Amino acid sequence: MNDSWEPELVELLNNLSSTQDELFAALTRKRDCLAQSDLAGLAEVQAVEQSLIERLQRCHEQRQQLLARASRQGLPSDSIRTLVTAAPGIDRQQLSQRVAETTQRTRLLHQQNLANWVVAQRTLIHLSQLLEIIATRGRMRPTYEKGDVAGDQGALVDQAA
Repeated sequence: MNDSWEPELVELLNNLSSTQDELFAALTRKRDCLAQSDLAGLAEVQAVEQSLIERLQRCHEQRQQLLARASRQGLPSDSIRTLVTAAPGIDRQQLSQRVAETTQRTRLLHQQNLANWVVAQRTLIHLSQLLEIIATRGRMRPTYEKGDVAGDQGALVDQAA
């Protein structure tokens, strides 16, 4: 049996944990930039996100290699969580706790990412509505009345129009 499971699992969890921490910071910065319409800040965040994507990809590859090795050695290979429960020569309690913490942070990252998505979607809807007001000169099409325009309500740029 190979005794290198614990160092490799710890390395994976450390890499993933540090990447998650930086991703939290990037998502927080992104939310702030979205709220302030800071396009330059969003461009900076995009560059940071790209490097974090590459780091997460490397973590995924490292995970896949560990699970493939576990499979070759007849150990559970469906997840890191199950590998930690069965791998020889490791501190199961400590590593299980680290896996649980990493999983919890992943859930929080998903929630924060969803919140950023909602902010971006609301911004797009708002901009779409502004463009519609400009395009229709502020005149709404009637929903239940006949005719083209629902009364004179003025226009955004030229009220006489």
